[in-house]
Amino acid sequence: MEFVLGWPKSQYRAVKVIPRGFSRIPGAIRFAERSGIFDQSIHPMRPATLILLLMTAIGLQAQSKTFTLNSSDVGGQATLQQVFNGFGCTGENLSPALNWSNAPEGTKSFAITMYDPDAPTGSGWWHWVVFDIPASVSALPTGAGTPGKDGLPKGAIQGLTDYGVPGYGGPCPPEGHGLHRYIVTVHALDVGTLGLDAKTSAPMAGFNINAHSLAKASIIFYCER
Repeated sequence: MEFVLGWPKSQYRAVKVIPRGFSRIPGAIRFAERSGIFDQSIHPMRPATLILLLMTAIGLQAQSKTFTLNSSDVGGQATLQQVFNGFGCTGENLSPALNWSNAPEGTKSFAITMYDPDAPTGSGWWHWVVFDIPASVSALPTGAGTPGKDGLPKGAIQGLTDYGVPGYGGPCPPEGHGLHRYIVTVHALDVGTLGLDAKTSAPMAGFNINAHSLAKASIIFYCER
């Protein structure tokens, strides 16, 4: 048996030829070319190696297409810009700027929620609920959900939060209660409208949102006093 670099020569392949089915996998060819798999030099191409490369290519392609939510206003911690103005807090109460991408096929509208699961109520605290956002929209500017400010697209409706009024109500955790999590979620829905109005409670809106959810994406930030 002839050996090359310690490997049986029979296990080497001149990988100039693209394996059958490889070209049908999105992103596989590009990944392989960048990795040098199709170089004219001789490489050991055991089946396990090829499978691993295929799975990596598929994973990279899938990752680039996931439903994603981002914000240019919030990172890991809330700032005074997002914090509530009231209940002992003195923030600006501006809803964060949001943008999302790669909504699933069949999306007919979006909804956005912001929820604090750490509030000492036994059921958390709903800080923001907005629904019937048109499917053509993929971003909201800073303050779009703040009561009295413009920025929501035509047709969008804000429901009641646990502050008792419609519109964004920022973080204001109890003093000394530690870090609270604030989960902002965009929901892709399979209906153009939920048939609800501004008097709808957050739990009722949430029930309907989840009943029509195709996908959702979230970001989390923290706040304490």
